[in-house]
Amino acid sequence: MSNPPPLIRLYIRSVAIGFGVAAVFVGLLLGLDIGGLRRLILGSDAGLIAVGMLWIFNGIIYAGVQFAWAVMAMAERDDGPPRGRRARLTGRLAAMPARAESGGNRGNRGRDIPEDLLLQVGAR
Repeated sequence: MSNPPPLIRLYIRSVAIGFGVAAVFVGLLLGLDIGGLRRLILGSDAGLIAVGMLWIFNGIIYAGVQFAWAVMAMAERDDGPPRGRRARLTGRLAAMPARAESGGNRGNRGRDIPEDLLLQVGAR
């Protein structure tokens, strides 16, 4: 049997790490009896199913996070010139006049609202 491609190996390794971390997490969750979870699980007929579900669902989350972390860590470092906000401004900034129009309704504060509508909402 041939070796799987590198991306598949990375995925399998990430899934193994994720489910390992999930096992530690569920073990600590039950060992420290967070929120009375251990007592609840031990006192239930479906306790084993609950532990399995905790492990599986947390394993899926942690495996996805581990794989995303590994893929993003593979990115090549860009040593080019700085881009975006890191670039310095080269031109001179100058103030520019701006004309402001009146909002028109600022001083109104409800004087144009019909009286019957004000009575409906209990405003006056």
